[in-house]
Amino acid sequence: MTPPPRDPHPEYHDPDAADTLYATKPPWDIDRPQRPFADLADAGELRGRVLDLGCGTGEHALLAASHGLDATGIDQSAHALELARAKAADRGLQATFRRHSALELPALGETFDTVLDCGLFHLFDGADRAALVTGLAAILRPGGRYFLLGFSDRQPGTWGPHRLRRSDIESAFTDGWRLDSLEPATLDILPDPTPVAAWLAALTRI
Repeated sequence: MTPPPRDPHPEYHDPDAADTLYATKPPWDIDRPQRPFADLADAGELRGRVLDLGCGTGEHALLAASHGLDATGIDQSAHALELARAKAADRGLQATFRRHSALELPALGETFDTVLDCGLFHLFDGADRAALVTGLAAILRPGGRYFLLGFSDRQPGTWGPHRLRRSDIESAFTDGWRLDSLEPATLDILPDPTPVAAWLAALTRI
């Protein structure tokens, strides 16, 4: 009998121990923006006040800041946020980093024009996913954009987070949302040089 494939990143799956995620370098911490988000920035799609959900060590908040935007990143890992602040100082960029849960977005007391989500939505289902979507609706201004990059069901194997189907994204964002695009994309991880299959969704708050 063939044993099940071994999860190459087993130490990164405890959602209740945020700081242990960065005790060693996690596979998603690639020290640069993911290419789909960098392309969005270059195309001028990031606008106004930008929020980076589950920002980790801050690459996407700093991407927005490097384009002259008012950028905030939130994460539950204090250690990751320390690293993000150090990156900002080293690069001479201004960005705000706050320890905060993505499931309690209204408690931020702020509104945004753009929200970036790299690898967070695919961690949630059920009530948590609904809470995230409700929170997004509360903090995004009318006409604001939400860009989601997450694991795709086209990725083979079983390791890693939940693999999103098109229908997972389409059914989560109904009333008050417009799905502008939902396209195949890739996510880079370490140490594997082969990107993993992802979905890139662009949605507008209406």
